[in-house]
Amino acid sequence: MNHEVHRKKGEYMGFVCSVGTSIPQYNISQEEVKELVQEVFGSNNDEVKRLLPVFEHAQIDNRQFVVDKTWFIKDHTFEEKNNTYQKNAIDHSLQAIDDCLQNAQFLSDPIPYEAIDLIIYVSSSGISTPSIDAFLINGRPFRQDVIRMPLWGLGCAGGAIGLSRAFDWIKAHPEKTALVVCCELCGITFQKGDLRTSNIVGTALFGDGISAALVIGEDSPYLNYKKNTVPKIVNSSSRIKKDSTSVMGWNVTNNGLEVIFDKSIPSLVETFWKEHMELFVQEMNILKENIHAYIAHPGGMKVLAAMEDVLQDKKEKLKHSYEVLRNHGNMSSATVLYVLREWMQAGAEQGNLGILAALGPGFCSELLLLEWSN
Repeated sequence: MNHEVHRKKGEYMGFVCSVGTSIPQYNISQEEVKELVQEVFGSNNDEVKRLLPVFEHAQIDNRQFVVDKTWFIKDHTFEEKNNTYQKNAIDHSLQAIDDCLQNAQFLSDPIPYEAIDLIIYVSSSGISTPSIDAFLINGRPFRQDVIRMPLWGLGCAGGAIGLSRAFDWIKAHPEKTALVVCCELCGITFQKGDLRTSNIVGTALFGDGISAALVIGEDSPYLNYKKNTVPKIVNSSSRIKKDSTSVMGWNVTNNGLEVIFDKSIPSLVETFWKEHMELFVQEMNILKENIHAYIAHPGGMKVLAAMEDVLQDKKEKLKHSYEVLRNHGNMSSATVLYVLREWMQAGAEQGNLGILAALGPGFCSELLLLEWSN
């Protein structure tokens, strides 16, 4: 398909040339999480009994965490939780960056750390000042004049929004490179004293995940390092629903971050997200049959099912969203990069189109049009 349909003359694009991950060491099955919840909250508690089916309905097999099972049984202060976040965020973000810049599946040669011009650090599951990107710059031989863009509070939409901001910057600097790092350690936010439905549902869904994506401008010499057909970002679109800040997010308490996860999210997919998707596809002048892949953030089975219902397209086009959810759970902002990595590993033909999508607190939606390019 002729990409000139999607771009205006003189507009530049960004190429996603590699995606790396760092998988936390503690793999916990869904059955083990369910048993932990019964141990922590009491197996005879009526509210716990009522909510236990969400663990099966989530259709998640395994999740990974930076702490072991015994950690969830003990009490932890906000300070202890955040110290655990800071240490692990630095270590795992560096590993994800290493995997991204040295990934032989995507790159003919490693990208030098000195080649990175912008680092976007995305997270919502812990706090740090200076922001974690400063520690990452100290941890590897990045240049001293590298530009930093920390993004906090975007939740599940953060990965997509991080890519959009990298795209905006690369359009203005087509000779440069950008690194988007998403780090979410959702397990550390677990509240063992919170019996609200949203906490139990969150416990059935969320895991820890860390990912990094390399976005290269079309005039950068490092674009020659890409090995395969890769997705280039053609355009992006942001939309926020007014007066919907209570749909998802955190309550910040003395015990840490308490999850807000409203049951209205699937219905918002069928109204708010549907409208955004229809407007975006119309604006981009593309037909449904020409879309090769939906790189959708899998917020949960109900959210994915609602997306499928809106799209009225082949389930195959969402296959990696289901797969990532099953194997890793919802890792907030990092998840959509895991899904993108799967699509990139599978490969696509020149000109194939994809729509990357994520929803997050605000309540907001982020969409990006991708086109695979040699």
